[in-house]
Amino acid sequence: MAPPTGDGGSPAPIDRPILEFIQTRLQATRQVSQAIITETSGHLELTVIFAPAYYPASVDDARLSVRWYTNDDFKLHYREEHADHAWECRWDRHPNPHNTRDHFHPPPTAATPGEDTTWPVDHRDVVAFVLNEIEDRIATLWSE
Repeated sequence: MAPPTGDGGSPAPIDRPILEFIQTRLQATRQVSQAIITETSGHLELTVIFAPAYYPASVDDARLSVRWYTNDDFKLHYREEHADHAWECRWDRHPNPHNTRDHFHPPPTAATPGEDTTWPVDHRDVVAFVLNEIEDRIATLWSE
């Protein structure tokens, strides 16, 4: 099967080896209960499901969806499910009409347009940054 050639977020195909690299690293942590690469509606992505023990009982589910493209564009979408609402945000690098190529869609709804920003170039640095942001969010949840 040929790899998908983009999903509307980037003109480049998904970089499966980078998704596999991130998957391998995250599966080895206790914070992650599952990391799987799926193809949903023709969109190849890594879905990371965080371990419930790291969250207060008010969080029903927490996950990160990762798409990384061969031109280093990306979409990392974090979402928490609560009984009465969802809380989400997204870190993006891709061409679009609403922001600069690098941008952030802030919580709690990941609204568009987002905020223009600058991200690191290397996928490891981007993922480390996002995981640190998620750790800060978890700390906030526990202090509420």
